[in-house]
Amino acid sequence: MVLAQSLFMLLKQRHPDARLDVLAPAWTHPLLARMPEVDEAIAAPFAHGRLDLGTRLRIGRDLRAGEYDRAIVLPNSFKSAIVPCFARARRRTGYVGELRYGLLNDARRLDKQKLPRTVDRFVALGIEPGEALPEIPPPRIRADMDKARTALARLGRSLPAAPVLGLCPGAEYGPAKRWPAEYFADVAQAKLAAGWEVWLFGSDKDAPVTGAIQSMTEKRCLDLGGKTDLEEAIDLMSLTTAVVTNDSGLMHVAAALARQVIALYGSSDPRHTPPLSDQATVLYLGLACSPCFKRECPLKHLKCLRDLPPERVLAALKG
Repeated sequence: MVLAQSLFMLLKQRHPDARLDVLAPAWTHPLLARMPEVDEAIAAPFAHGRLDLGTRLRIGRDLRAGEYDRAIVLPNSFKSAIVPCFARARRRTGYVGELRYGLLNDARRLDKQKLPRTVDRFVALGIEPGEALPEIPPPRIRADMDKARTALARLGRSLPAAPVLGLCPGAEYGPAKRWPAEYFADVAQAKLAAGWEVWLFGSDKDAPVTGAIQSMTEKRCLDLGGKTDLEEAIDLMSLTTAVVTNDSGLMHVAAALARQVIALYGSSDPRHTPPLSDQATVLYLGLACSPCFKRECPLKHLKCLRDLPPERVLAALKG
């Protein structure tokens, strides 16, 4: 969702008086609320991978009152184009994807060579066919300092007096995208010894790995794994000086907050979904077996990440 903000920014630049509503899963709404370009976030209550045709038709009919001039459909699935069609949006733009002729009346062929990055593909849907890709604005989300203070107070902490290193050791896609926990712990130990605070970010699913890092550092970090919602994570991350992160949603959040980001890539491809920030450093070995895009290393060695030592991350943090 963070990368979609570049499209939202372009649309608002070209159509400053337009109303921009976003149909998206409810869990993304705290993120959309931090994007000034978005006027309203509309809940998409669809279970992942399910058609839920009745619900899609109902929502589409409900949205007819909005009299939308245009709908841009970012996912390539057939089902994602149903709501805009039944909402009777006058122009419905998207890639052909799963043979969506009829549902889309501005269906475009995706040239992956010409548009290698996800953000390129999103922004290209906001311009006219054949138009050259413009300069792409990087995502920039807003943080709320008052809410950051409130979140820290709830956790028994005050605003930090020392530099803060954020660590994001999770990656929901699978272990082939996760730098080893002991490497994160080594980086944490080094920065703690240098007088920094270290905060561990993650969802409840990441709590086991943040807890493991906390144990390896003798509980000297602030372990936020499973203890914050997305809104709080955004506000707390805005207080960090630098963030070391796997290729994950939080990586894009950190980049959009203009933090120094050290982004670690294993099974995924930084040419496809890089952090969009001039303060980001990508560490990627580009082995012969990379990117494999697998959830688990098919060769059982995870060299793409294990051969990235903590010393390289610490050197990048000094840069």
